[in-house]
Amino acid sequence: MPFLFSIYIFSVGLQLFFILFVFAKVNRHESPIQEEITSEGVSVIVCAWNELENLKELIPLLDEQDYPNFEVIIMDDRSWDGTHEYLMKESSAFQRVRFIQIEKTPEHLSAKKYALTLGIKSAKYDVVLLTDADCRPQSKEWIKGMAECLLPEKQIVLGFSPYYTEKSFLNKLIRYETFITALQYFSLAIKGQPYMGVGRNLMYRKSLFLQNKGFAKHTNIVGGDDDLFMNDVATAENTAVCLNPDTFMYSVPKRTWDAWYRQKTRHLSVSKYYRFENKLILGSLASTQIFSWILLFVLIPFTLETVLLYAVLGVFALRLITQWIVFAKANQRFDNIFKSATFPLWDFLFTLYFLIMGVNNLIPRKKKMRWK
Repeated sequence: MPFLFSIYIFSVGLQLFFILFVFAKVNRHESPIQEEITSEGVSVIVCAWNELENLKELIPLLDEQDYPNFEVIIMDDRSWDGTHEYLMKESSAFQRVRFIQIEKTPEHLSAKKYALTLGIKSAKYDVVLLTDADCRPQSKEWIKGMAECLLPEKQIVLGFSPYYTEKSFLNKLIRYETFITALQYFSLAIKGQPYMGVGRNLMYRKSLFLQNKGFAKHTNIVGGDDDLFMNDVATAENTAVCLNPDTFMYSVPKRTWDAWYRQKTRHLSVSKYYRFENKLILGSLASTQIFSWILLFVLIPFTLETVLLYAVLGVFALRLITQWIVFAKANQRFDNIFKSATFPLWDFLFTLYFLIMGVNNLIPRKKKMRWK
């Protein structure tokens, strides 16, 4: 029992350290803004595979962005749903839009990475801003707000991409998972340890992409066009975080458990290629949360008639309340993407999520995964 109690205290203590000295940084962060706006040209790149209906909604929203110098490149990746015909007929009606049709992808390359590479190489401007076809900008200030954070010494801007709210348990899970993931990668980037970005809202320089040979280190991996590339090139010096609400890029969530499971499996399969220090931090966060909850229930029966019960309950209450306060403030910065009052419940449910997905990630897979 003393051994389990020591692990429990260590786990809760490490959780408190991250809450107070890492995650809380998001609540104090102010997005950098250039004193002199240069209106540097921006190339917005959207990769699309059978996304006709989404493109009909997204393209007008991108074309009407309030920014003086930008282009929109639609990468049509072998679509058969009428996307090509729509782009041929309608793209000329939009001032900023052009498209590139991909008829064949090399067998040894990830389809999305190939499409992105072609799009970036064809970009007119050095600054590229990425999003997906199922995304919608929060405002006409999306490009402007992201570009304002690209200070002269910066090469990367990490943006936020929440999911739309729908009435289902799966949707609530997706939104809470998005919140936790964003809190982790934003706060660590602010701390000077950037490790990933989300391709639904990500800006970087074309020159940075070309200097690092793009996705050459992981061309055969289905995912990772955003987080693995950021894991390779993002540093404390070249990365900025943008939490301006006008720059949020909302996305349509998965609506079936099967589609969500395939997406998460693809994401988790990529995380094993992160740098060792990043895997150590993320693994420590997940494992200490698991130990905090499990050992709470294990230790209570053994300490019912001792003074240790107060220590067991007290340190857990301290962790839960502190986390609740910090996360509720962060949730406000993230446009209240979930109800802060439900945080304790989701903290427990997410412990189960960590356990299930952690075991799932250890299972070898033979089936080829798709990028969409």
